Amino acid sequence: MIVAGIMSGTSLDGIDVAIVDIQGKRLNVLKHATIPYPAKLRASILAVSNTETHTARIAELNFRLAELYAAAVKKIWKGKLDLVGCHGQTIYHAKDCTLQIGDGAVLAERLGVPVVSNFRTRDMAAGGSGAPLVPFFDFRVLRHRTRDRVALNIGGIANITVIPAAAKLKDVIAFDTGPGNMVIDQLVERLTAGRQRFDRGGRIASRGVVIANLLDELMRDPYLKAEPPKTAGREQYGAAFANRFPATVDGVNTATAFTAASIAAGVMRFGHSTQEVIAGGGGVHNPVLMAYLEAFLPSVRIRLIDEFGVSADAKEAVAFALMAYETAKGRASNVPSATGARHAAVLGQIAP
Repeated sequence: MIVAGIMSGTSLDGIDVAIVDIQGKRLNVLKHATIPYPAKLRASILAVSNTETHTARIAELNFRLAELYAAAVKKIWKGKLDLVGCHGQTIYHAKDCTLQIGDGAVLAERLGVPVVSNFRTRDMAAGGSGAPLVPFFDFRVLRHRTRDRVALNIGGIANITVIPAAAKLKDVIAFDTGPGNMVIDQLVERLTAGRQRFDRGGRIASRGVVIANLLDELMRDPYLKAEPPKTAGREQYGAAFANRFPATVDGVNTATAFTAASIAAGVMRFGHSTQEVIAGGGGVHNPVLMAYLEAFLPSVRIRLIDEFGVSADAKEAVAFALMAYETAKGRASNVPSATGARHAAVLGQIAP
């Protein structure tokens, strides 16, 4: 089955599309690309994220995003397509409710194939937090018979999946460790007056040094000490949190160090026997961030998900293609030990 996976994350850097050939337990990524958001649309999405806004604006964006998702798929893939799995754009996520926009029915109409969307709601209805969902992919692709592994994704938010050697699905622990690129991106936008949206190649951070007392203070953040299952987003690490950093090169360096330190803290606390961290997400392209991570985890081998046949930039899109495939087969794809759900659940709503 040829499945398109679509993901747009909290960093709002664009639409990730992956075309995946799924045959039973075998995954083959045929093509992937990231399509940037138009600047005005990105600003509109940001304006309705975690804020009070007029419902008409959200309804409009729900349709416009679906059109944009369809255009992104058509741009990179002209061949046969059987199914689409679309995460949508999260504009609000809390303990008891969530909202991702980008209407599945509009997308199905434009692409002419069934679309699975709204993956998070069924897990939440079953008592879970609706996140993280990618651990199902991590378990399927990265489990090893003899090695303890941690899968790491550094998107807007960073999350880990702890996969003990020869683990069963119920043995998996997964949670958001804290910010990924989100705080760094916000500081870069402030520092450059909007001329840059992220720290390309870690160049800004490389010119600064850690503000040690600020980093020590941030590592006492209550979220870091909370027990999983737990999820994070703009509600925890949005503008109010980013404003605790100065908009300077030292501030960007400190935010980069904090991201790495909070990831390492999660790995050491819950994956203390791990031998490998397998990393994906846009954050792996920031060498300063990755160097900090290696420094904070000196006894752990850090590898990229690319070594396993999946691009670091495509991982989450591939994961939602896989989950859509499982939904189409009537099989559950949440991980209750990660989300806190009372039971396994078939995720998403299908627009035929």
